[in-house]
Amino acid sequence: MAFRDLNARRHIGLQQLSSLALAGRTLLGPMKSCKFIVDESTNQSTLIGSAVRLIESLDLTSAAGQLLNETIQAQNKEFKTGMSTLLFLIGAWSNAVLECLQQNVPVSAIVSVMSEGLNSCCERVQCLQIPIHDVNKELCSNSVRPNAFKSKTCQIGHDSLLNPQIFLYFQKDISAPEEVILSSCSYQEDDCNSNKCLVSPLAGFGSIASLVKPAGDKSTSVISGSGVTTSSCNKLTHSRYFSTLGKSHFSSQQGNFQGHLSGQSADPCECYGLGHLAMALSHGNQASVKLLQSIVAYQQERAECGGSSQFNIAEIVTCCLLGLPESYSCVSPGFVTLVSSEQATVIKHFEDKPLRILLMDGDLTEQYRHLGFNRPCNVRTILEHPSLWEGRAGDLWLSSMLDILINFEVNLVLVKGNVCKNLMERCIANSILVIGFVTRDVLRAFGEVTSAQPVTYLTQLNASYVGSGGQVELWKACDGRAMDLGELVPVRIKVQGIPLLTAVLTTAVASKMQLIEDQFWTLVYRLHHALNDKNIFLGGGAVELLCLSHIQMLAEQPLQPANKNAVKEFHNPWLAASATEYKSVVLQALASGWKQYLSVVMCNTAKAASELEACTTVDHHLKKAADCGSPSAYILKEFRRGDLLRGSSGPFADHGEGLKVYDNVTAKTEAWRRALDLVLLVLQTDAEIITGPKRNQLLNSHMSSEFMFL
Repeated sequence: MAFRDLNARRHIGLQQLSSLALAGRTLLGPMKSCKFIVDESTNQSTLIGSAVRLIESLDLTSAAGQLLNETIQAQNKEFKTGMSTLLFLIGAWSNAVLECLQQNVPVSAIVSVMSEGLNSCCERVQCLQIPIHDVNKELCSNSVRPNAFKSKTCQIGHDSLLNPQIFLYFQKDISAPEEVILSSCSYQEDDCNSNKCLVSPLAGFGSIASLVKPAGDKSTSVISGSGVTTSSCNKLTHSRYFSTLGKSHFSSQQGNFQGHLSGQSADPCECYGLGHLAMALSHGNQASVKLLQSIVAYQQERAECGGSSQFNIAEIVTCCLLGLPESYSCVSPGFVTLVSSEQATVIKHFEDKPLRILLMDGDLTEQYRHLGFNRPCNVRTILEHPSLWEGRAGDLWLSSMLDILINFEVNLVLVKGNVCKNLMERCIANSILVIGFVTRDVLRAFGEVTSAQPVTYLTQLNASYVGSGGQVELWKACDGRAMDLGELVPVRIKVQGIPLLTAVLTTAVASKMQLIEDQFWTLVYRLHHALNDKNIFLGGGAVELLCLSHIQMLAEQPLQPANKNAVKEFHNPWLAASATEYKSVVLQALASGWKQYLSVVMCNTAKAASELEACTTVDHHLKKAADCGSPSAYILKEFRRGDLLRGSSGPFADHGEGLKVYDNVTAKTEAWRRALDLVLLVLQTDAEIITGPKRNQLLNSHMSSEFMFL
């Protein structure tokens, strides 16, 4: 027994995991409290709201810290969501395991019982999965058409940017962004009903907004880049909840990049079910959900006509603009990126001219070599990287590369990697725009619509590799003005038929930019994984509450003697007996992690004044679920009523009481598994690595079978 106490005191790794995870408690739940991270070298601060950014900022020199970082990064790379849950459960279960060790529970019993308990929970919560189709149907049937508001202005910006708030930039005294009425006269509800024009959320896929008129409407309405001309009492309605729009016809001839809506529909949400789903998965991130709903609306229009995927994450990119108010955030068709002010001067030569486009799948530098490049044998290298200014070889390379671009009349070069600075300057002098660090998805999208083929080296270029048809212009904000943000200038590259959409994210606070981008991509990937899983979990703590109820039920079961299968599994009768003996203690420790999770979420969302009050609420629900006889039925009923762990405030307080919250299935369960796997890995590593003068004493004891001596 003394050796077990000695072993418990040596579990430094678990204590380190618990300490590191403690820093992320406020990041849990939809109403998370963000943190400021200060860079000591530059004194610059950044606002973070995710476990990934937090872990990147912590000192992780220990082995346990490195394992924690790898686990968080793996979850982020695969799902882009669930990292805060993962970090919290790592800390909660590390503390739970340490408590088990203090009670002299063998390591083997902790590992086996916790693993079996988690597997049992993952199977039990399958009943709380709901098919996407059923959720869409319920959300659309429960949706309420927003009220219309009077508009005081009828001017629309030069570039209609697929934004649910597109008309709000020029509105005043409007409290709800879902629907806006633009009227050229005083608002008269009865007199204007027969003479309307509807603006599609796809309208203005370019510089001109398209109008949709009811059949038989002979009134004239024109929306141009400078303003709106309408007949008397015409109204323009912009909403994702169209009650009179039916199947849309996405024009294959996108001369002006316009979308057209026509027909009638009995289902007001036929085309926008994924928009409601995005809201349910947003967990209170209202700013990002409006952008995502615009993207979903456009992509669903293309999917209905072209047979493509309803939601393609590869067709979405982001561009972060610092210095503009957050109300300027929008979705812009094409590829929006930042270039230097010198590069922006080149664009003036390209106005209204089709471009010849070159795609490069690598770096545009003299030293770049593709992956797998083998240097020739029997060659002695005198100088690896000659300076471009000190030797003639560098000048020759620059001149030859520039000659290739000029000979093939290339105007625009999109490069996946880095671009040689000196070559960039020469290209600017010759009116050639070169943009580096372009993602592979963007290159693929341009290749499909321009017939351009990516090359690795410029020396491979021939006429068949150069695409054509693109246009480049300065990106214009909602008020039609081109933005000059100092050293960087936003530009937009568009091609007829390109599916790319750029979410332009703006803020005037530099430290908030990273947070806004992270929140947007988290929501995008939540919707992406929900569609891949074809099912989603009930949210708001429903799944964790069922896990807690199930584990407590298992822990209260009477002890069963070790059976033959258990003996065979552990290869040792004593180990099998110990697993059965300590089963209740270990399962209670496992359940404590989910109970802490629910308590902290309730405190962070102001649904409980303290963790004690939150635990009391959780215990109250557990008792009622047990009395009901079917915990899953009780949880489902409370979820549909909106009373499950719900207080008077919440992320959707402004959207009514009927809006439900949902979670991803695979991302959540994988976060659980990764958390427990890391805790058990560190536990077993600490248990197996024993050093010091007690080694021989442990080796000769009856407990030596529990340890592996290296």
